[in-house]
Amino acid sequence: MIAAAVTTALLLVLVGFYLSWRATRLDRLHHRVETARAALDAALLRRGSAVLDLAAAEGIGADRAAALAGAATAARRAAPEGREVAESALSRVLREVLEPLDPPAGLRGHLEEVDDAAKGVHLARTFHNDAVTDTRRARRSRLVRGLRLAGTAPLPDFFEIDDQPPALRPVPTPSDAPGRGVPGATPDVPEKP
Repeated sequence: MIAAAVTTALLLVLVGFYLSWRATRLDRLHHRVETARAALDAALLRRGSAVLDLAAAEGIGADRAAALAGAATAARRAAPEGREVAESALSRVLREVLEPLDPPAGLRGHLEEVDDAAKGVHLARTFHNDAVTDTRRARRSRLVRGLRLAGTAPLPDFFEIDDQPPALRPVPTPSDAPGRGVPGATPDVPEKP
């Protein structure tokens, strides 16, 4: 009789530990989603800021500057339910404006910043969506649903946007000239007859 009571108590303790572990894991996954979403928001704001800086730079052209500034401002001011559409529109405008651009050397820093920020958005969105996938997978379990181990936490949503960065042409630098900037290279000098 005592052995059965001890076995039952031990079994209840083990089940309690397992359920506590599952609930803690779900809590950590939800925290990971929140952290990834914050990083994604920061990356989107960084990209918008870099695009606005590029639009204000000398040498971009008035039409291009207006298109970039308009798309970046719309993305920044978008309501939460329209943010994915606005950010996708900014990605498309970036490609339409910057891919055919033959950039002057004065825009090199701005273009590199926009390129880095656009790649950062892609990475941040990937991390966020991976965290959402893991959390949704953990919440699909019958045990989690049956015992409501997720509590009142809402089911996280994916952030789906067109985040393909623009394919930028290289900006010429003074070191790109023949014989310049390369140690041991000789400049192009006409040969003496």
